Amino acid sequence: MSDAPIEPAGVWQSLLHPDGWPELERVLPGYMRERRWFGGKARPIESARVQAAIPLRYSGGDAYLMLVRVAYAAGDPETYVLPLAFADDQRAAALRRDLPHALVARVRPSMGDPGALFDPLYDASFCAALLDIIATAARIPAAGGDLLASVTPAFARLHGPAGTPLAAKVSTAEQSNSSIIFGDRLIMKLFRRLEPGLNPDLEIGRFLTEHGAFANIPPMAGAIEYRRGGATMSLALLQGFVPNRGDAWYYTLDRIAEAFGRALAAPPGGLAAYDGAAPLDLAGHELPAPARALLGDYLGAAELLGRRTGELHLALASDEGDPDFAPEPCTPEFQAAVYASMAARAAQSFELLRQAAAGLPEALRGDAARVLERERPIYDRLRAALATPVGARRTRIHGDYHLGQVLYSGSDFYIIDFEGEPARPLAERRAKSLALQDVAGMLRSLHYAPHAVLLGQAPGVTYGEEQFAALEPWARRWHQWASAAFLRSYLAAAGAAPLLPQSRAELSALLDAYLLDKAVYELRYELNNRPTWARIPIEGILQLV
Repeated sequence: MSDAPIEPAGVWQSLLHPDGWPELERVLPGYMRERRWFGGKARPIESARVQAAIPLRYSGGDAYLMLVRVAYAAGDPETYVLPLAFADDQRAAALRRDLPHALVARVRPSMGDPGALFDPLYDASFCAALLDIIATAARIPAAGGDLLASVTPAFARLHGPAGTPLAAKVSTAEQSNSSIIFGDRLIMKLFRRLEPGLNPDLEIGRFLTEHGAFANIPPMAGAIEYRRGGATMSLALLQGFVPNRGDAWYYTLDRIAEAFGRALAAPPGGLAAYDGAAPLDLAGHELPAPARALLGDYLGAAELLGRRTGELHLALASDEGDPDFAPEPCTPEFQAAVYASMAARAAQSFELLRQAAAGLPEALRGDAARVLERERPIYDRLRAALATPVGARRTRIHGDYHLGQVLYSGSDFYIIDFEGEPARPLAERRAKSLALQDVAGMLRSLHYAPHAVLLGQAPGVTYGEEQFAALEPWARRWHQWASAAFLRSYLAAAGAAPLLPQSRAELSALLDAYLLDKAVYELRYELNNRPTWARIPIEGILQLV
């Protein structure tokens, strides 16, 4: 919360009338920069301007959905949604004690009681009002536009008996959006960063729910959109809540820690002969007994995850009559654009690696040098994979697929978060692509997981230097065989569907291209954020080339 109070003539003047907005805009950059959902933390903010204040009534009083346009010193501006309400001094003190991150700014009016502006998303009655807007499919004239809510035929079943109150709580697993859970029956995602157009999470969720072609997602129950001046923005979506034990990432880390315990106690022999073999080649055969022993019960999990991924891709390609989802052939223009995008990301990563190489841990510098030596062959590999006609058809895909985007129920996997990579423009995230892009994303996640365990990410598990050294080859083998199991099951589920290349050589070349693209992107991310983790994508690149 800002220490400098805003001083409108009345408590709500800064919200009700644009003349008062500069007082609020003065404190917004400092508040927003500290929020987990704010994506511009690394960029100097030039201004934060209120574009609209959409009024909402709830039992706690008046609230507003503020649309805030953030301009940066470089790059395109972004629009964020920030709910705001007023708390008197007594309530503000309680918020300061219990929910300090919800307080936006102190208010010292010239008349009336002082207090604070806060984000009412942490008020259950405000969350209930948002749910009511969807339940009634309300249309609310607001700020020169309309707030429009809609429900799907699944809403009544997911909500339960009409009139049944559903306790609301904000999820603590916040990232680029905010989520509210209603009585373990529904979950609402409030999109914090807004863009004109249909959000793919809403679009794909609605498609899969209405077609009934894939059950392993949270079913779509409703949505809230804002239309103004011919532009539509997705503000929130409502889905059925999937009871779960957490995401597949942490489930996988637990299983790997168990596998490492077995490997330290009694290493399964017979796997060294397969070291260096590509998972796609291994997927064409039954897994040998030592690989099954290494994976343990995760073998079934990897196979199930592969099957669910294949089923998802088939469902997304199932409607030839819907132009937004109908599969399309790969064109030379599409292939050229994909290569250009991959080459641009690689160039950024290699340049950053050249700049950072001298500061890397000494043990990593040799591998970093080997990656830089292979820069030209990597471009050649990417170009060759996309230079000849591609027989696979383009479809809608997940777009940001990894273990963290999958929930584990205890017996099954449910795929979530179809927004695509948040940093990419909305139109790009809605574009059709090759299903192998998702496959590569999951395989890279399966490569990260065993190394994350070595780096202490599995709760309660740490390794000494000798154990670390002993387990490094087992981390590579775990990734190799878990990937083979995933691929074997995925390819069986996808069958002869035209969303995959029918030639083994073409499948291998395209999969390697997407794996390389993902790994060089990860390299740039790690060098910017966790340099000690750069060893993971560096190893991944070297394995591929």
